[in-house]
Amino acid sequence: MDEARKIRLLLELRRQGIADTAVLGAIEKVPREAFVPEAFLDQAYENIALPIASGQTISQPYVVASMTAALEVGPRMKVLEIGTGSGYQAAVLAHLCRRLYTIERHRDLSEEATEKFKLLRLTNIVMQVADGGRGWPEQAPFDRIIVTACADSRPEELIGQLRDGGIMVLPLTAPDGRGQRLVRLRRDGDIISQEDLMGVRFVPLVPGIADSAAST
Repeated sequence: MDEARKIRLLLELRRQGIADTAVLGAIEKVPREAFVPEAFLDQAYENIALPIASGQTISQPYVVASMTAALEVGPRMKVLEIGTGSGYQAAVLAHLCRRLYTIERHRDLSEEATEKFKLLRLTNIVMQVADGGRGWPEQAPFDRIIVTACADSRPEELIGQLRDGGIMVLPLTAPDGRGQRLVRLRRDGDIISQEDLMGVRFVPLVPGIADSAAST
């Protein structure tokens, strides 16, 4: 049943303009039902966002595919993800890059995602509970950075951890303050170019570590 639903989802993503075969292949390899709460298992392969713990969401597959394609990930690259969440986006990226570093501010989400990565034998993912806005300076620079929470302005500390020639994909609050826009940043030396991609809806990028994590 899940296989048929997955095939239907992949066909829908193609119809929506996702043409990158490597990205579609990675999505095909990842069982989305492993990252969806039990109450929503029947909707695991619907092209919709779903709620998860700690007031967060697992993104719509089309948004995951679009962000992944925009990132232009290669098999030798080191990638940083800000906002592990359910772990679904990380699992997709892990099939495309050499090593993925992912940061989550909620310890419960981090622990759940770690268990899922183990079950799926995704051994090229490194996780930590930390303030995502600070990045992972000890492992910088990164070839690619993806942010799965909306920032009000360009995160300069993260941009500083992007390798020359690198790409960052993230949602930003729209210039008029209404809604969010997914953008792609490219680094060329000290010059950062910005490309608008599409409208999105993400939870806000919040500084610090969640209280539940800080108290354990």
